[in-house]
Amino acid sequence: MNAAVISASSLTTSLLRYGRSRALWLMLLVAPLGARYMLPFEDGGGIRIAVGDALPVMTSSFLGVSLGIIVSTLVLPVAWLYLRSNTTRRQPWQVEEVTIGSRVAIALGRFVADALVLLGVLATLNLAGIYLATFMLDGDALNVAELSFALWVVAGPAVIGIAALRILFDARPLLRSGFGDFGYFCVWMGSLISPIVTSKSAPSFAANMHDFAGFVTPLTYAAPGAADDFSIGGGFAVTGTVSLDVMAGLMSPGYLESRLAWIAIAVAVAVLAGLIYAPHKARKKAVLAGRLGALLNAGAPPRVVAHAPAAKRAAADALGLVASEFRLIGSGRVFLLLAAAVAVISALADFRHVGSPAALLLLLFALSAHAGRSEARGLLALTKVAPFAPMARRAAFVIAGALWTTLLALPAAAPAVALEVLALAAASGAVAAAVAIALSTLTGSAFAARLVLLVLWYGYASM
Repeated sequence: MNAAVISASSLTTSLLRYGRSRALWLMLLVAPLGARYMLPFEDGGGIRIAVGDALPVMTSSFLGVSLGIIVSTLVLPVAWLYLRSNTTRRQPWQVEEVTIGSRVAIALGRFVADALVLLGVLATLNLAGIYLATFMLDGDALNVAELSFALWVVAGPAVIGIAALRILFDARPLLRSGFGDFGYFCVWMGSLISPIVTSKSAPSFAANMHDFAGFVTPLTYAAPGAADDFSIGGGFAVTGTVSLDVMAGLMSPGYLESRLAWIAIAVAVAVLAGLIYAPHKARKKAVLAGRLGALLNAGAPPRVVAHAPAAKRAAADALGLVASEFRLIGSGRVFLLLAAAVAVISALADFRHVGSPAALLLLLFALSAHAGRSEARGLLALTKVAPFAPMARRAAFVIAGALWTTLLALPAAAPAVALEVLALAAASGAVAAAVAIALSTLTGSAFAARLVLLVLWYGYASM
């Protein structure tokens, strides 16, 4: 079968499925709404972008780069979440994997479909940026060509790269699971941190290849005094304003070539995904032998007592529900071993900067996993006939999450700071549990909760 025909069929089928997805319209609104609340407004709203301890003067090209920063910090994680959980998540692999069709052709068709959807999001952001520019720029300072050029050059290769990464992660069994979400989180963080390595290097193709997000060179190339430091966010002091020639940065040596190279790499990654594609297989439960297996494996369930009397009604139903959620969140000997290690860390290191992030990193996986199990669509219909309503179980889940972080914080609760440490632990655990159960209720799985909690964890750990 002709590879071009297979790619075209894969592309059109994916686009048709995207067209039937209601979540697509929400995805198209993410970037414009993010632009409204994240752009650096003169009244102090939004994020602040400083170069050399000064705020750049708002121009059309700088506004385009600012929109590109929104894509890197907000849209890319949301885009990954959408690509991994939307209507194209389930593919007819039972049919495809027994045909002679080229896996490379299928991967390229799906890659192009994903890229077109994300570029559509970029187009809506471009229109939103032009609209917002009428309020943010003075007089006739609006230059639509410069704004659009800056946005697409900075953000275009980044969203295409995310589409390719999704296809690659769908090609291998391990990366299809939650481990793949954690892997994406590491890749995303690395893409934001890697430009620091070459921030002081002379502009070149090699230096720009470290900047996948693409916004460092436009901010620093033509900065007065050769300033090579910049800050994005809030909470830092600035000394004034500075005029940036952003267009000079976009045209600097090696910059445009590097953006084209990232697009070529994305295509190559999609081809690689087709070449290394591994068929789906029935999951086999790993069983460890020996003493290590006896320690880590759950073992056989207890023997059934055939003549046992009927269970009596619990004296404290609500406490029993909380206890059940607490036990289910912390199920498994591996979790208990890691929890013990976190408790030791809390006792030996500063809880706010080390112990609390370590506890939340462990719990976000446990919370999202249990929330995903308990909010599965089929199981949710069954639990509605239980003595407790689903909302009562969800409330117990949040309380149990707060109890877990409080328990892990106890070794750090010295008398002088006991109240402060325990309050921080309980509040952070309750917030993490509430986010996990809310997103799992909306999506019916653990994926969205896990990825969002990872992003929030990074923000919490870096504060």
